[in-house]
Amino acid sequence: MNDKFAKKDNFNEEVLDLRRVTRVVAGGKRFRFRATVVIGDGNGRVGIGVAKGADVEQSVSKARSQAKKALIKVKMKDRTIPHEVEAKFSAARVLIKPAASGKGLTAGGAVRVVLKMAGVQDATAKCLGTTTNKLTNALATVKALSELRTKENQQ
Repeated sequence: MNDKFAKKDNFNEEVLDLRRVTRVVAGGKRFRFRATVVIGDGNGRVGIGVAKGADVEQSVSKARSQAKKALIKVKMKDRTIPHEVEAKFSAARVLIKPAASGKGLTAGGAVRVVLKMAGVQDATAKCLGTTTNKLTNALATVKALSELRTKENQQ
């Protein structure tokens, strides 16, 4: 492939979760890998992709292309979010609150990764659900970020 015409994208990516999954067949077990990838441009766009593949590299690249298809635009106010928001996805519940400028990102685990990739620099987040599953916590965070509204688009 000619690198001169290769399309460059400005997305950062982080592998959130990598699991070996099995399928039981007559001859035994077939192993595959499931990758969860978060991509973002650090400027308000973020997406999560999940894909399986025969090896790690294949599953990560497939998950990256899935994440590109699932990009959302996050409404931001300066370096933080415009208002407090809470969302639930499966067993995961996430609460995200805006923070004063310079306070930093106070969040843990998958929520922190998603907020960082979206470009949110000042916010406080808490996982209120009982699950520790990174995928559901990340998807709950994306759902919360998609529910954000600014004054201009509140109808």
